Formats: sequence, C-alpha cells, structure tokens
Amino acid sequence: MTSARSADHPVYLDHAATTPMVPAAVRAMTDIFSTVGNASSLHGSGRAARRRIEEARESIAADLGARPSEVIFTSGGTESDNLAVKGIFWARRDADPARVRILASSVEHHAVLDAVEWLEQHEGAQVTWLPVDELGRVSPQTLRDELAVHADETALVTIMWANNEVGTIMPITELAAVAAEFDVPMHSDAVQAVTHVPVDFAASGLSALSIAAHKVGGPQGVGALLLGRQVPCVPLLHGGGHERDLRSGTPDTAGVVGMAAALQDATADLASRAAELTDLRDRLIERVGEVVPGAVLNGPVGSARLPGNVHFTFPGCEGDSLLMLLDAAGIECSTGSACTAGVARPSHVLIAMGVDSATARGSLRFSFGHTSTVADVDAVVAALPQVVERARAAGLAGVGARGGDR
Repeated sequence: MTSARSADHPVYLDHAATTPMVPAAVRAMTDIFSTVGNASSLHGSGRAARRRIEEARESIAADLGARPSEVIFTSGGTESDNLAVKGIFWARRDADPARVRILASSVEHHAVLDAVEWLEQHEGAQVTWLPVDELGRVSPQTLRDELAVHADETALVTIMWANNEVGTIMPITELAAVAAEFDVPMHSDAVQAVTHVPVDFAASGLSALSIAAHKVGGPQGVGALLLGRQVPCVPLLHGGGHERDLRSGTPDTAGVVGMAAALQDATADLASRAAELTDLRDRLIERVGEVVPGAVLNGPVGSARLPGNVHFTFPGCEGDSLLMLLDAAGIECSTGSACTAGVARPSHVLIAMGVDSATARGSLRFSFGHTSTVADVDAVVAALPQVVERARAAGLAGVGARGGDR
C-alpha cells in the first residue's frame, strides 16, 4: 500500500481524540509565555495574570451561555467530570443521607463511568445505568420512569451531551427538564459537543457541564466545569481556595487564555463549520458503503449525529488490525475512545447498543475537524478496501489457528 501522505503529514482523522490547536489559540498563548505572575498575587504582575484569567472566563461564559461565576477552570474533561460526579454526589448525600443513587447513561465516557463505579465501590453509591436504544440514545421517558420511583434517593443524573464513539447527540434539553421536574441536579459531559453543535448552558437547564480545551482547538491539560451557582459541590482538591473554593491550585494562565481563544474562534462560525464537517462525514459514509460491502454504520444518521463523526463496524475484522494497517498507509483514526486505546475489550458503547462482542471488536472511528479536507476522505476510500481484505484474512487465519473462537 502506498502512503496517503508523508510521515510528517499523515491523514489525521482522529479529531475526537484531540484536535490540532487553532492559530488564534497559539497566538494568544505565545503572547503570555514570556510574562510572569501568579493570579493570586497582589502586585502588578499578579493582577495582570488575574485580569487575563477573568477576561478568559467572561469570554468562555459568553460563548457557552453561562455566567462568568459559573465557569470553574480545571485540568481537562476528566477532572471536570470527576469534580461534578463526585462533588455533587458528596454534597447531596451530606445534605440528605438517603440520597445515594446515581442515574448514569450506559454509554458514558470512562471519565464519568469510572468515577461512578468508584463511588459505587468506595462510597456506597447505588447506581442505575440507564439503557440506550440501538442508536445510543437515552429516552427522556426512561429517565422519567426511574426518577418517578427513585427521585427522593437520587443524588444526581449524569448523561453525556454527545457520544465520543458513535456520535449520537442526546436530547439533553428534554432530559434536563425531566431531572429538574424531580428537583434532581443533572450533569452532562459536553466535551464532544462543544464547537460541533450549539451549546447554551442556561438554556439547557443543566446543573453542570464539562468541557476540554484540546477538543476545541486549544491546548491539552486545561478544561472547565460549568456549575450553577446554587448547585452544591464538594471539592476534590484543597489548598488555596481558588475557583470558588471548588478547585484549589494556581490556574494555568496561558492554557486558560488559549482555551478561550479557541472556543471563541470555533463558535464564531459554528454553523458553517458544522455544515462543512457534515458534508465530509456524509461523503465518507456514502463512499465506504460503496467500496466495502457489509460495512455497518453505528449510530444515527443526519442531524442526530455529530457533524464530524463516522463509526463503522467491519465484520470479520479486528479493529486493532484495521487501525495499524491504516496507520501504515498514512491514515490516522481510532478504534474508539483514545482513553481506552490498547485495552483488549469490546466497546461498552456498542455493547450497550446491542452489538455482540465479536462484532464490536471490528470497529473504527473516523472523526473530522478544522484541518480535514475532501482529499482526506478520498485517501480513506482508496486505502480501506485493501485494508479490510487484509485484516479479514488475518482474522480468519487466527480463528483457524485457534481451532475456532471460544
């Protein structure tokens, strides 16, 4: 196979894992790297750092329909999810020991899933995993039915805005309205949704929402939790009392400013960018269906799917084999969440959607972003048939050598 691009410039279709920094973020951060100042210091340099952080906070709040006081800076999506899930659980349980139940969707990112399981194992939380349909959606009626029985003992609800693997967009506003009807706070991991679909914290009715800078064209290692002022939350970190006393630690001034710049850049023309990504997405879905008979698209089609997400299962193949063969051809994608890459187990998302384990292992995710082009789609289409053929042959040879799967 010939390489789609040079080793220095591969076809990068893994934007859902991390997207390249946008020039606006690079410029904003570069201007700060040569400055000094702790935002908690009272001298001039400290005040300058504080001003930059507060301006970034105001910018992020404006772009996401929140008040500046609701923006809590963190180290990324994982910390934001942990602070929301654990912090709200602890606060609600402290106020009423009967509130020990968490309602979470069965397709959550591991940052939420593992935090919930930790609370179950170490803090006595009772967990209800909300089922999804074959497209990966949680029904508002499912949530209503659970809360009708368990509202008095429920500490919080957590349901992601959009799925990181199959691109399913949840009916967040309707789900949040159901939670509010029962006076239960609801958190949403919106890491994949922000800059791909309109996100308005106030209009959503959510109590808490997580974002990560590196998914929107900003730097790695910084994120934010949007947390309503009236939502109780116990901090994970203790120290200087930063961020409303919810997240102690000196904030990364350059990172925060870079995140704000990237978010502002992305939301300024969100509709046109989403339309471009949708065209690329639909072109790839159509062409893969033509050149690889039997390929199965996972998740919904149309507006119910993230603009930049394509997720296929290739029966008879192992996802890791497909991934490495494409990588050798100069095409970078993923078998699913980068946070679980290398773990030899089928996707819990696909299993929750009703896909059997053997089939689920033969999946690939292609995710588009601001650097993606039609040429990238064409490169995948050109390489994929041979890649699938080789991966399928390797899979069949492996089964024969083992005498069949057990």
